Amino acid sequence: MPQSEREAVAEELKEVFTVKRRSTAESLAQGFMERYRERYRRAVEVFAQGIEEALTYLEFPGSHQGQIKSTNVLERLFREVKRRTKVVGVFPSEKSLANLATVVMLRASEDWAFRRYMDMGPLWAAEEKPTKKAT
Repeated sequence: MPQSEREAVAEELKEVFTVKRRSTAESLAQGFMERYRERYRRAVEVFAQGIEEALTYLEFPGSHQGQIKSTNVLERLFREVKRRTKVVGVFPSEKSLANLATVVMLRASEDWAFRRYMDMGPLWAAEEKPTKKAT
């Protein structure tokens, strides 16, 4: 894709993932694929193969969607492991490196256990509602 078109194409692609309803996102994705299928056939094929899974976060309550589609928590954890391993510099063995990374991740896991990342109430309420298949 030419550099001159990347920004415009990226903006259209972002629109697909900023809406709150799956049907709207699917229709925007379909329009995106129709517009760019001729010029960027291979890219559109890859997009079409992954769009169904990429929109899975829209099946969850709206208050959860931002956290589900974001990898910020994992990225922060990986940065912390990297920061801690840089302090040590050279490890005597691969096992000692794995031990330090494990300790950092366990500590983060303990912190997450006492911190509320998402309110699970809306998710539990959605699961308790009968679905069309059940009725």
